[in-house]
Amino acid sequence: MAEASATGQQPGKRRRAGPARGRILDAAARRFYADGVAATGIDTITAEAGVAKMSLYNNFASKADLVRAYLQARHEEWIGLYQRRLADAQSPRESVLAVFDAYADHADLAYEHGFRGCGLLNAAAELPAGHEGRAVVRRHKEEVESLLAAHLQELLPGQDERARATAEHLAFLLEGAIVRAGLEGDGARMRSARAMAARLVDGL
Repeated sequence: MAEASATGQQPGKRRRAGPARGRILDAAARRFYADGVAATGIDTITAEAGVAKMSLYNNFASKADLVRAYLQARHEEWIGLYQRRLADAQSPRESVLAVFDAYADHADLAYEHGFRGCGLLNAAAELPAGHEGRAVVRRHKEEVESLLAAHLQELLPGQDERARATAEHLAFLLEGAIVRAGLEGDGARMRSARAMAARLVDGL
């Protein structure tokens, strides 16, 4: 998703409020997305944020804690894109497609070095097994599939198993499309995936 900002972080999740935290999280979002988590050191983040290293550690217990906060902010940012699309949906069909539209909106946002795909997946690929950040990414992907399932259950009342199976199908379509879109650097694959999803839903 687009570069995360501290405004996406729920107040209850913050270790400490204040403008420094927001600048640090914004800087981390830019650098983690553009350069990767492993390649981005604390010194790079503090220099870009214009804060002292102590300020970072006053707001985040460690780099791992900062990575987790970055991933959580990206999740919340995507939820915001989805909710804006959902507000215009007039039917369960349109609600399903709102999920695809949110991903397309994500791909179409401006990035410092171009669109590189899903920031959550990119980060998860760098993190070791057991890292808390991977759990954040997994929960995000599970929530997206659950949202699809809920909309499909409205479309297919009394057919919960079919709705869940279709949601899984559409989730796989989303993931494949976002990976290809990231490799190609634009949202064309997301728009293609949306058209496929529309045909699939119309055939239910």
